[in-house]
Amino acid sequence: MSARFDELIHPSTRLALVAALASTDWAEFAFLKDRLELSDSALSKQLTTLEKAGYVATERRLTGRRHTVRARLTPTGRTAFTGHVAALREIVAAAGDTETVTP
Repeated sequence: MSARFDELIHPSTRLALVAALASTDWAEFAFLKDRLELSDSALSKQLTTLEKAGYVATERRLTGRRHTVRARLTPTGRTAFTGHVAALREIVAAAGDTETVTP
């Protein structure tokens, strides 16, 4: 795995979404919506953006009389997330290597 800052994942909403998906195999739309405190349309937009990039796969199913949506990270998305987190860690570690300047 190589550290690689990912501009697509970096915005806070997408980063939180990808992090939530990284902790599970599949996540239900309703769970993600509640966890991230997003509206249906905002979550749909973020999932669509990540899906177009190949980072997320969604599945629409008929459960009883209701349609449900669930999402998961693809292998590409998981690799991108892991690389992004590694890049963030490198940035933070580099900041810790400098001496604190007191005004």
